[in-house]
Amino acid sequence: MSNTELERATITGADLGGYEVERAVAGTFASRKTADPAECAPAMEAVGGSSGFAAIARIARIISPKDHRPGAYMTLSSHSPGRAEQVLDALRTAAERCKTFRDIQADFDYEAVQLRPDPGYGDESLSLRLTQLVSYEDEEPIRVPYAVVAVRQGATVAIFTNFHRPDGPNGREPADVPNAIIKAQLSKLSELAAAK
Repeated sequence: MSNTELERATITGADLGGYEVERAVAGTFASRKTADPAECAPAMEAVGGSSGFAAIARIARIISPKDHRPGAYMTLSSHSPGRAEQVLDALRTAAERCKTFRDIQADFDYEAVQLRPDPGYGDESLSLRLTQLVSYEDEEPIRVPYAVVAVRQGATVAIFTNFHRPDGPNGREPADVPNAIIKAQLSKLSELAAAK
């Protein structure tokens, strides 16, 4: 799928009542982030909506609620069919093997990585939760709960992430990605595929 087609297949505020959808910057290159242990990099990359695989096209959106519901950060990446499967395979393997890891560049630690039951979206999907630890000198780390849902629909990979602000109303509760956002995006992808 070209960048133009991917843009047409991306949700807007008109597709999603109660939310605003804003453009965000996304490159097609493979993520160069490094993790310790290195095998955990796919889980860390997914938190930022990326992967260790270059994409044919990639776009990003910030989806913000107009009320107090949770929102999401989303990337859509177009790949060759085999490569799209590799993106999800790498993320699944990292989530299964890594319970804790460190983002070397950002100097963040992650803990409590949990691969959750398959949410059943698209051709294949996976869901994970993890906690980011933001440390300041001589202070207790701030724990930020994150949720990641990755979906492959054909050769397109959608990655949705959300987190809870520690000082917000849901601070210590597990984060979730709203089902309405995921379903609206997958529906729009399906419409474009059916129109071809």
